[in-house]
Amino acid sequence: MLGREIGRVAAERGIAAVGWSRETCDLTDADLVARSFAAGEPEVVIHGAAWTDVDGCESDPARAFLENGRATANVAAACRATGARLITVSTDYVFSGDAPTPYRETDRPGPLSVYGWSKLMAEEATLALGERGAVARTAWVYAEHGRNFLLTMLRLAAERERLGVVDDQHGTPTYAGDLATALLELAAGEPSGIYHVTNDGATTWNGFARAIFEETGNSTAVDAVTSDAFPRPARRPANSVLARTRSDGPRLAPWREALVRCLARRASAEAA
Repeated sequence: MLGREIGRVAAERGIAAVGWSRETCDLTDADLVARSFAAGEPEVVIHGAAWTDVDGCESDPARAFLENGRATANVAAACRATGARLITVSTDYVFSGDAPTPYRETDRPGPLSVYGWSKLMAEEATLALGERGAVARTAWVYAEHGRNFLLTMLRLAAERERLGVVDDQHGTPTYAGDLATALLELAAGEPSGIYHVTNDGATTWNGFARAIFEETGNSTAVDAVTSDAFPRPARRPANSVLARTRSDGPRLAPWREALVRCLARRASAEAA
């Protein structure tokens, strides 16, 4: 989702951007990464590649740490060798979710899952670049394409009259289009350190589902359930809300406003 949106926004703004896929640059192959960076000579690298199957990571830690941690270390090494800046996209899952208030950029991480630990490893590899490394933590990313909560809810609503959706996990739905714009804005400057990059405000998965159905005029009923109703291999943070306290970080629109724009883009694409 995010790579596609970065490409779209970059093209609209006339920014020269090249997207690398696993086929063209497997990030787990350090030598290939080094050669690709030396040939491509990027000025800034937005590293959004990751294995984001949270439960899959829990059952296969070796793959998780390879594809999320070691791969990022390879990217960071190539950036160091070529002088490129690095922005690594990270996650709310680096926090335990036990805090009563939103997490600040300076708060101590404490992952609950293998996925969270593998992404924390990626953060550390990026921050080791010093002033040329930046981490952009985000959460609950969705778009009008790809695989995400928004499209899952719309699919299930077409099949059922009533849905149970978790109401004890709090976070901020973040539109991939807004996130892509924010990352490109960061790339245009000299970012370093940790940034929290989400849309504004907070809700629960249940509140997000209700908003989706309200904005699409869908009458599917949404029941509030606890996380216990959907046992998963990996624990999820109860509080995924990220506070944005840095004055030099990007500011994104309120999450509900972003949802309306995303749905409008989806409707426009379907009508075309």
